[in-house]
Amino acid sequence: MTSIITGDIINSRKIKDPDTWMEPLKTLFEQVGPHPSVWDIYRGDAFQLEVIDPADALWVALRIKALVRNKAGVGARMAIGIGNKDYAASRITESNGEAFIFSGERYENLKKEKISLALETPWPDINRQLNVSIRLALIAIDSWSRMSAEFVAIRMNSPQLTQVQLAKKLSISQSSVSARQKRAYYDEIMELEVLYREMINQKLKV
Repeated sequence: MTSIITGDIINSRKIKDPDTWMEPLKTLFEQVGPHPSVWDIYRGDAFQLEVIDPADALWVALRIKALVRNKAGVGARMAIGIGNKDYAASRITESNGEAFIFSGERYENLKKEKISLALETPWPDINRQLNVSIRLALIAIDSWSRMSAEFVAIRMNSPQLTQVQLAKKLSISQSSVSARQKRAYYDEIMELEVLYREMINQKLKV
């Protein structure tokens, strides 16, 4: 099994310089795998990305959200699809299988549902439980300021950093680091990420 993230940048046309988010996003995608077999950006603001271990998909999606909000001040809309991959092409956009179908269909419904992140898997119980949890988390995530998103982006990129090291990296006081962490609801969102990881890994072992 694999996971596919299909997404786009919300209100991208209002951003004067697309490079503010595109180049950093490409750098993030390169950490996941090579272009164009693992990721691609098309139509200017749409993208597709394969995260080979489905348990890592929410972590990657959260990093994308934090990066785009920090760099461009806008949101990213994404659907995670988990399932089989039947055909691997040289370009991710030409590959297909259950994971691609789930991701694509869920993505098409995001605008109608007015949400910016959801997932679709072969397991109805997982879909229900995790999508409800994600919707609640989005209340915080979609309200991130650029400073909150910057904190999340740096924290997730370097989870080993202490608060003292984070303060130095952000050029702020240690008490300000703690305040930003609380304002971003970072601990609660990471609890969701751990729950997601545990539930997906449990299903993958069956």
